[in-house]
Amino acid sequence: MDAVALAVAWLGPVVVAGAWAAVRFGGVSIWAAMGWTAGPLGLLSILTGWVEPGGGVVAVMVGLGAGLALYAATAAFLHLVRGWALLTRHAREVYAWRRGMSLGTVVAIACLVVAPGEEALWRGLVQGRLASAVGDGAAALAGWALYVGANLVSGSVPIVLGAAVGGAVWAALALWTGGVLASAACHVVWTGLMILRPPVGEGSTG
Repeated sequence: MDAVALAVAWLGPVVVAGAWAAVRFGGVSIWAAMGWTAGPLGLLSILTGWVEPGGGVVAVMVGLGAGLALYAATAAFLHLVRGWALLTRHAREVYAWRRGMSLGTVVAIACLVVAPGEEALWRGLVQGRLASAVGDGAAALAGWALYVGANLVSGSVPIVLGAAVGGAVWAALALWTGGVLASAACHVVWTGLMILRPPVGEGSTG
């Protein structure tokens, strides 16, 4: 199983980058690409035995609070930079990606598959494997850099900013609690609120 863990840890980021390339250049639905990428990779990561929950109920509560705080900070930032035309356009394009799908379906995919799957892969397996080689702090930093790098392929400013800022928060939570419960709770809350209460004018997309 250790060989499987190593393979998933190294190939997972490449697969994620490839999924973003399929969305950006191949017109593949983001929900199909990310759902069929993050979900299986997250499950494989858990099956390797490298993913630690860390912290129990307390970690979940901390994660929920962090998710609310991260959403509030995101909304405040988008309000402050509302004159940044490229960011605004890209953000509206992100919300336009869900057209033709029900809100409930999108929330279910994002919050029940993509967010926890990403945490199991990135903050669980990748960060865990790196920690065994370079130590916890360096692993959190290296895992964050890999996460941002994979998301850079999307070519989307809000996706990259979300990966940079959100990824830093989730890596820090995993580092602090020693597992993925806190980071997963934070990721799920932030993602759900970003979909249900968009801080940008989703309704004004063309």
